[in-house]
Amino acid sequence: MDPERFRSSTAGKAVLAPGGFWVFIPVPLPPDLAWSDSLVANLSLAERNLAALAEKGSGFDSPQAMVQPFIRREAVLSSRIEGTRTTLDELYRYEAHLPIRSHGESDAPEVKNYVHSLQYGMDRLDTLPFSLRLIREIHARLFEGLSVAHLTPGEFRRSQNWIGPVGSTLEKAPYVPPPVGAMHEGLDQLERYIYAPSKLPALIRIGLIHYQFEAIHPFLDGNGRIGRLIISLLLQLWDLLPHPWLNLSGYFDANLQAYYDGLLGVSERGEWISWLTLFLEAVAHQAEEAAFRLTRLEKLRRQYIQRLAAERKSSGLMQVLDFLFAQPMVTVRQVEREIGASDFKVAQRYVIKLVELGILREITGSSRNRIYRADEIFEAIEGRSGL
Repeated sequence: MDPERFRSSTAGKAVLAPGGFWVFIPVPLPPDLAWSDSLVANLSLAERNLAALAEKGSGFDSPQAMVQPFIRREAVLSSRIEGTRTTLDELYRYEAHLPIRSHGESDAPEVKNYVHSLQYGMDRLDTLPFSLRLIREIHARLFEGLSVAHLTPGEFRRSQNWIGPVGSTLEKAPYVPPPVGAMHEGLDQLERYIYAPSKLPALIRIGLIHYQFEAIHPFLDGNGRIGRLIISLLLQLWDLLPHPWLNLSGYFDANLQAYYDGLLGVSERGEWISWLTLFLEAVAHQAEEAAFRLTRLEKLRRQYIQRLAAERKSSGLMQVLDFLFAQPMVTVRQVEREIGASDFKVAQRYVIKLVELGILREITGSSRNRIYRADEIFEAIEGRSGL
């Protein structure tokens, strides 16, 4: 790491470590921010769009079902930033125990773990305060079932790491986070900051916290995904968004170099405002996009309910329909299990009826091991938003 590039005392300082390499030690939050009219305007738009999204999502009869596609989109997009190439289609196939059409080894198990980690974190907030312990528990689930014992899942690192392209060394990496002792001190300070009284707006604080976590880089792997997952948890913890409809990783993935440059710019030059502007732009854009997708899903659900209204045993069909909004690619056996049907034939009749009504489509063309896809739901989730 080149210490000449790290000249801002507002974010931290470069320090020569005992091993003869330079590391960056971030200073505790919060920094002194030079507020501008532009930053205030970006904050206002982000808050307004986020509030509109919360109101839109809260109007659903079954928000838990409606939020599942957004959790999976975030899992795919956040993992893609770290180099995985699993699509939403492949993730749904993996969850349904279906063959995955992928070149080479699939990353779907890793992406599925992100889904589990986010859901676990949301549920755990009911019984455990947001804390370093919770972050470790989430990290453990991110790598559950994977052959990565050397990455010490669920534990903060006990050795030095660094950030850079393949082949980088401690001496030549663009960024080297604090050594283990300073890392623990920085994490303790970060945890205290989260619960300290503050006059700063919550979204500004979340942007600061995301930077600080990435600067500390406390795990051997998974720091980016955990850092973005923490954003979702804080939005819930601070009552900004009741469910994780916000796919911030979509904006970061589409503006990846700007995302990396924004975080590094704070460390190198103390460019807090540039980073916070990017973060607020991401919140405003993705909140608007999520509201657009929720509107499409809501419209579809109303149309489908009208189609089912004239059917006998419509209550059972409605159960299947709600399940499809969470899982738009299914087998009959999966429907049977998820809705608690009395037997396979009952679930099969429901599926056949939904095919007749144009809600499901069989996609294998085979007579056995058939797979059904809710194309319109899938398109509302994954298709272009037009924003």
